[in-house]
Amino acid sequence: MLSRRNVRIKVMQVLYAAGKVQDMDFGSVMQLYRKGISRSFELLLFNLDAMIRIAGFARQDASKKTAKLRPTDEDRLFTAKLYDNSLLASLSENPGLKRLIRAYHLDDMIDEDNVRLVYSDFAKSEEYKNYVLKKGTDEEDHTEMLLFLYKHCCADETFNELVEDHYPAWIDDKSLIVGSMKKILKALPAEADFYDAYRPPEEAVKEFGELLVDKSFHTDGELLEIIEPALKNWDAERVAVIDMILIKMALCEMMYFPSIPTKVTLNEYVEISKLYSTDKSKDFINGILDRLMKKLQKDGKIVKEGRGLIE
Repeated sequence: MLSRRNVRIKVMQVLYAAGKVQDMDFGSVMQLYRKGISRSFELLLFNLDAMIRIAGFARQDASKKTAKLRPTDEDRLFTAKLYDNSLLASLSENPGLKRLIRAYHLDDMIDEDNVRLVYSDFAKSEEYKNYVLKKGTDEEDHTEMLLFLYKHCCADETFNELVEDHYPAWIDDKSLIVGSMKKILKALPAEADFYDAYRPPEEAVKEFGELLVDKSFHTDGELLEIIEPALKNWDAERVAVIDMILIKMALCEMMYFPSIPTKVTLNEYVEISKLYSTDKSKDFINGILDRLMKKLQKDGKIVKEGRGLIE
């Protein structure tokens, strides 16, 4: 689920947090990084659990409609098929997913009022009304409606507040989680261990991410010495904190990750700066990194290995 860019962002956030806390040791920094990685997978499980429970409210809706003294024709035709279909059942009745939800205590985070509010707003949509009244719905109809439900959730204020209350990183991980959720829903019915494919990959998290944390933390002073001459008329203390962190991380990649092309590194950190720093940062970072890359290559401090990487 996590790409290298996602991991870079996690590392950047951890280094930024470490800079705000005086004398944070390396063990604490690494622990913070690992917790952030773990929370991304937990956040995906939370979204799955929340969506299942919101869909499940269709049963209560059906009970209320059939209990009316004077039900309308629409009330009589209403069914809880949003929840009572084989596709959603492959999630709601999945033993492994249930175990994970219990292990992370996710059900304790979602209260009935939030579920009701999100469902009630969703139930007003014409798309849902047409789906409920349609006869002979097939798997494609169920998939389309479940995707529409999750799309509604992502735009719903109550849902977003619920997620942010428990996961402050929701705003950073949202595109990642949304992409994973869409993939899961489109692939329904889910396989027994479908969630394993969305666990943080070992290579990206440990071999890349943990080493990046290590090098960025332990060579901070050396990196600053390399950067300062390239700033020319700029004082290092005047450089935006995020910009300096991104430049240092990029230098670590260039010098300590022989299998990653320098151009890939440069482009990645410029792209991240567009999301997390100022409007002028992308040009500033691009210029500084290009200058430093050429200097380090000339000094023999950047050595790339592998076919197509030797420059």
